[in-house]
Amino acid sequence: MPEYSVSTEALYQGNHIRGMEMHPETIPCFLTTAFTMKGFKEVQETYDTKGYTYIRTRNPNRTALGEVISCLEGGEESLVFSSGMGAITTTLMALLEPGDHVICNANIYGETFCVMTQILKKCGVEVTFVDYQNTEDIAKAVRPNTKLIYSEVFSNPTLTLVDLRAVSALAHQNGALLMVDNTFTSPIAIRPIDFGADIVINSLTKFLNGHSDAVGGAVTTTQALCDKIQSVAMLLGTPGDPFSSWLIHRGINTASVRIPQQMHTAERLAQVLSQNKHVSKVNHPSLPTYPQKELADSMFGKNGYCAMLSFIVPEDLEKIDQFMLALKFPRYAPTLGGLHTTLSHPVTSSHMGVPDETRRKMGITPGMIRVSVGIEDADDLAADFENALKVFD
Repeated sequence: MPEYSVSTEALYQGNHIRGMEMHPETIPCFLTTAFTMKGFKEVQETYDTKGYTYIRTRNPNRTALGEVISCLEGGEESLVFSSGMGAITTTLMALLEPGDHVICNANIYGETFCVMTQILKKCGVEVTFVDYQNTEDIAKAVRPNTKLIYSEVFSNPTLTLVDLRAVSALAHQNGALLMVDNTFTSPIAIRPIDFGADIVINSLTKFLNGHSDAVGGAVTTTQALCDKIQSVAMLLGTPGDPFSSWLIHRGINTASVRIPQQMHTAERLAQVLSQNKHVSKVNHPSLPTYPQKELADSMFGKNGYCAMLSFIVPEDLEKIDQFMLALKFPRYAPTLGGLHTTLSHPVTSSHMGVPDETRRKMGITPGMIRVSVGIEDADDLAADFENALKVFD
């Protein structure tokens, strides 16, 4: 049998619903809270085969979407949740016990940081934050009760890269699991499981859905771990709803076309911004000035690195406001991964609560702007940014 690309395989996943006699071209949306049965024999058979009973337990749209995600991420099984945070919190609740220890990347998504410092603390789980740029620092933080090591692929918004091979080796040498949030990058760019990750999280709201019209999350891991997580998800009420799952399934079918274009457009925009006299720094792994260039090239393939970038302009909030108003296409948005290019200002959004001195040590200044690149023509987008930057003249 010939080997097919992941993008082709994924396009044909999740299209066959058990028990359906017809085979529609696109999967229907099952907007039902329950599936009825006629008698005890059918009830028993349905439960024995893990069939469809109640919406919180299982739903055909979640199953179908999970199959696609498992194909893209290269994992055994995927569960679909009501949000990315639902996927993160449910997984942590399912796999951690009081007295366990977690090592977390210090440069992490703000709400994940809050889960680590507030929710896990209430559960008797201790968390140590470490700068993952030096694997030796992670090794020093390991304890006998370290159960989990957590990270994203790139940090937000500085795009500092994590050496997943090195961190996964460290985790497994110490009997811990490596859990990686792949939202910023997506499996179109990189599959953390290929680098040794045990658990992969995706906020489906972002690049994989891509259309800014549905909220969802996913965890991809082994069947055994999914079984543990599923039982907790039912009790917490975090599984995704059918309509959002259907929308995300529809969006994910074009991810292998959309996301590479977005990543390559990001490369073009990063190059143009790096040559602009008003921009002091651009954070994107495609640039020769990227501090971890060799590592990035060893981890990413032909599709590109990432459709996210950040850059620094003079610390003049009035001028930055004028710059945003001068842009024709991008708008400010508190999310990422959509069809349209959007901006955010970390100092007044994601890192607003972080002291200025701490932010600057992380490389985040009041002049930093984060960009989520959409599917606009690369030259049009670059010209728009160059024109808007003239406000700093």
